[in-house]
This record gives sequence, structure tokens and C-alpha cells, in this order.
Amino acid sequence: MATVAEETRRQPVVQVLGRVGMVLYGVVHVVVAWLAIQVVLGGSEQTDQKGAVQALAETPLGPLLLWVLAIGLVCFAVWQFTLALVGYRYIPKKRKRITRRFGSVGRGITSCAIAFAAFKYATSGDAGNSTEQQQTFTAKVLAMPGGQLLVGAVAIGILVVAGAIFRKGVKKSFEQDLDMSKAPSWIEPVGRVGWIGKGCAYGVIGVLVGLAAIYADPEQSGGLDKALHTLAAQPFGAILLALVAVGLAAFGVYCFVAARAQKG
Repeated sequence: MATVAEETRRQPVVQVLGRVGMVLYGVVHVVVAWLAIQVVLGGSEQTDQKGAVQALAETPLGPLLLWVLAIGLVCFAVWQFTLALVGYRYIPKKRKRITRRFGSVGRGITSCAIAFAAFKYATSGDAGNSTEQQQTFTAKVLAMPGGQLLVGAVAIGILVVAGAIFRKGVKKSFEQDLDMSKAPSWIEPVGRVGWIGKGCAYGVIGVLVGLAAIYADPEQSGGLDKALHTLAAQPFGAILLALVAVGLAAFGVYCFVAARAQKG
């Protein structure tokens, strides 16, 4: 299995399509950041990946962009899953290498979810509401025996991931994944802001899921859209949301650079 994955990873077509997909992954984050700024300015857009899909669909080239986005993100997911199996061998410490591989699994799953939303919108004109879907799923889990503990475990998992993402920005460890000779000098501050901002956004999601577990209330939970709107509702929320939006935009720009400089 590992040999097949290694051969797949080394294929030039997989490398090229995967890196193109990473650019599109970055585009999604930039669009989400723009939607978050619209909330700061008083809009009510869906500020998550599905909101980004809808925003792209409403452009003059909407249908074409959706298909390009969906296919590109599937290619990116394939690249990430092969990296999860056989990648990151340049990292000497096994624990850190395994952590990187789990990160690739997460990016692959996220990319598949966004690609599915794009396919769905392209074929039916509706990508669905992510907050409602997550709350429905949380309600089903809470209704199971030990449901609160399961939701609580998920919340802890999300917070651990958020902490790892945040730490990656603080420690600048993302530079280990890049061929710095192919990256501009400004990627360090942009990458740090991007990873830290994304970690903060995931942290809020983890807190919301945790509250759903504590109060056995699925309406407390939610994904990125609920997290960003929750931030906006806090004291100084507009400032907090604007900072997270800058972080998500910076992460998108980081993806543009990493598409070329990522060690793969």
C-alpha cells in the first residue's frame, strides 16, 4: 500500500494537479475572509467554505468556477492523502512526522467536503447550510447513549487541532514544509499570521462544540460560520472578527506560495 501511495505521490500529474488544488484551497480561505469582513460591515453572509462556494457561484463565471474548484480540490485531497501515507520523510522526529500526516488527512477531508459542496451547488444550486447540518448531526449524537461524552470528546479533539495549528504559526514550523529557496522572504510573517488566525477560528469552533456537550444543546454547536458570527456578537467582536479575517486571508496567501514551495 505504501509503495503504491509513494508511486502515486511522485507522479508529475498528481504533483501539478495537487498544487493547483492548493491554490484553490487558498482561494476559498481568501473568500471566507472577505465574507467575514462583510459581517463586520453589517452583512449576513454565510461565512464559511459553503458561503465561499456560494459567493463564487454568483460571479459571472460561477458555474465554470464551481467545477474548477470541485475538481481542483479533489486533486488536492488526493495529494494530501498520499502525503498522509508516505510524505514528510524529511522530518526526522517520528512524532512530528505523524502529526504532519494527520494534518494532511484533515486538509484532505476538508477539501473533499468543499468539493462536494461545489459539486452540489453546480448541479442543484444549493450547497446547504453548514450550521444547520452540524446542529442536526450534534443533536443525533447527543441523543445516543453517552452522547454528551462523545460530543465533548469531539470538542477536545477540535481544540487540540486548533492548538496545533496555532502553535505551528507561533513556532514557524510551517517553514519546515517549504523549500524556502522557492518562497519569498515575506512568507514568514504572512504564514505566521495565517496559521495563528486559522488556529483561533478553529478554537472558537471547539468551544462551541464543547458548550453543546456541557448543556446538551445542539444549537450551541456550529462550524466556521457560527464561530465567526459568535465572535462578531462579543464585546469588541468586530475587531476580533476583523483580526481573524486577516488571519484567514493570510493563510490563503500562504497557500498560494506553498503551492509552489511545498516539499512534496
